[in-house]
Amino acid sequence: MPGSQRPFDIDEAMHRIREVVRGFQPAALFQLADEGFDRPFEVLVACIVSIRTLDEVTVPTARRLLMRAPTAHEMSQLTAAEIDQLIRPASFHEPKARRIHAIARRLTAEYGGELPCDERLIRSLPGVGPKCAALVLGIACGIPRVAVDVHVHRVTNRWGYVRTRTPVQTMAALEERLPRQYWVEINRLLVPFGKHVCTGRAPHCVCCVVLDMCQQVGVTNRCS
Repeated sequence: MPGSQRPFDIDEAMHRIREVVRGFQPAALFQLADEGFDRPFEVLVACIVSIRTLDEVTVPTARRLLMRAPTAHEMSQLTAAEIDQLIRPASFHEPKARRIHAIARRLTAEYGGELPCDERLIRSLPGVGPKCAALVLGIACGIPRVAVDVHVHRVTNRWGYVRTRTPVQTMAALEERLPRQYWVEINRLLVPFGKHVCTGRAPHCVCCVVLDMCQQVGVTNRCS
């Protein structure tokens, strides 16, 4: 019951969840990085494609685009319409195509076709918010940042590990409390965990590996 749990042990929680998610499809950007699409520009493009789009759609869609144009220079040689056709299964594909094309042209013109591992620059690009910037830095640049999406925000608040109202607040809170060794991994783990176990509606609390530590904040309906 909530209130009777042991103190939350983030090291133990991460260890348990790491084992659980082995059987689930990885978070989209991590899966693509594992396939070799792990350079800063590739991760950024995949993240833009992923916005408001299911991972099951993001992975093949981003893969198709990046196989056609893996660098900013090659992407800039395509038209926005060609990019749009390649990412058509993704949500909001037309504005995403225009943003990707604009970014590719700017990087080609100003940075020799490379995306520098510079947070301020990355955040200045059209359509790039804190989550995408953090994923580029963490996955492609080896600069740890906490990338907070709906799953990371929901799960860490449900645990009672943080108490925040928005993903941006969650990012700041986690960067204050979460050990740095988990800053990148927490997104890799909590995306599949949040999709399959700690779901938005009717979470599977009875079979959750961190139930003994979780405060179940806001949980009113759970699966048996």
